[in-house]
Amino acid sequence: MPDKLLLSVLFALAVPAVAAQGIDVNALTEQQVTMVDQSKADQAGKTFLAATLMNAPVQKVCAVIQNYADYPSFMPNVAKVKVATTGDDSPVLDMTLHLPLGKVKKYRLKMTPRQGAQQCQLSWKMLQWEGLKADETIADTSGYWLITPSAANPAKTVVKYFVFTDPGPVPMGLGWIVDSLSKDSIPKMLDALRNKLK
Repeated sequence: MPDKLLLSVLFALAVPAVAAQGIDVNALTEQQVTMVDQSKADQAGKTFLAATLMNAPVQKVCAVIQNYADYPSFMPNVAKVKVATTGDDSPVLDMTLHLPLGKVKKYRLKMTPRQGAQQCQLSWKMLQWEGLKADETIADTSGYWLITPSAANPAKTVVKYFVFTDPGPVPMGLGWIVDSLSKDSIPKMLDALRNKLK
């Protein structure tokens, strides 16, 4: 099997089917972020799929999202990222979030980048971080970026962002933590990414 075909097959297998649900990529614009709540009633946490069109080539967008140490410059609430290499292509990130009212949350992610000539994907899953108390971290998060050329204009890029976040037990009156970690921050993050690409 030729390398390009093999990469296409691997990408198709690696991205959950949910990536295509709920968003018409042909209707995406550079002026807005389209977001769909895909949370399940019987599941803790929230799940969102967001997408937008960016006026930049795929490789440029991929380079920005794989520059992990620079995440605080465009990801809301991310105050610090410590990057550790693991000897393979899956670095581990220690993330520190500064939330409203002085709340600080920390968690550890394993990143898995996959890149081909025409598209790239960056997925993550949460790892256990020994020594953190329950109120210092979140219960779980996972997700992926999927970066592909626009069918209408290959010089532009379709950016999809899928995330599941479970903040764990939320004290009465602090439900905003869930929204701060996902729903409210996703459009801000994608708009900030768009500005970085100008």
